[in-house]
Amino acid sequence: MTFANTLKYVFMATSANFGNMFSMAGASLFLSFLPLLPKQILLTNLMTDLPEMTISTDSVDPEMIDRPRRWDIKFIRKFMLTFGLLSSVFDYLTFGVLLFFLHATPEQFRTGWFMESVLSASLIVLVIRTRKPFYQSKPGKALFWTTLVVALAILIFPYSFLGPLLGFVPLPVAFYPVLGIILLLYIASAEMAKKLFYKGGRYK
Repeated sequence: MTFANTLKYVFMATSANFGNMFSMAGASLFLSFLPLLPKQILLTNLMTDLPEMTISTDSVDPEMIDRPRRWDIKFIRKFMLTFGLLSSVFDYLTFGVLLFFLHATPEQFRTGWFMESVLSASLIVLVIRTRKPFYQSKPGKALFWTTLVVALAILIFPYSFLGPLLGFVPLPVAFYPVLGIILLLYIASAEMAKKLFYKGGRYK
């Protein structure tokens, strides 16, 4: 794995884990039930790790390897806080939709958050893997196809024989267009945050 791809993995892993921890802790303060069951948390980690495991084969933008780079813990911490908290904002938006718009049961809440969490974490990899707008930087084939397979699997889970085993239930049809809007807003917000984050930064 190149140093540039190692940095990508560190950025993605730290921000995703911090965001999930922050969302889980916050949700536990106002919910009367567990936001996710232990087996669902483990599955979330597994599914979000799959695209990140392909980072070693990802393509690298020329500007990432135009000069030697060094570890910068302050920069990594700033990245983790910025994109981790952004992730949590959209997690909480999902919570609001599930609780106040759909009046979700605990099982529906867990299913909805699981789907949003994994889909957003997988898609955001395509955004933060590059400093360019994501559509200007072609991802590696393994990363692209793994992300697509994970996204399809997540949408199918509640309707498969695995759904009851994992504690998932089918969701009202109204949830899916709202989920699509949340994901689009998240990607757009991440692009804006990325532009501001790297503006004048050390790792230009």
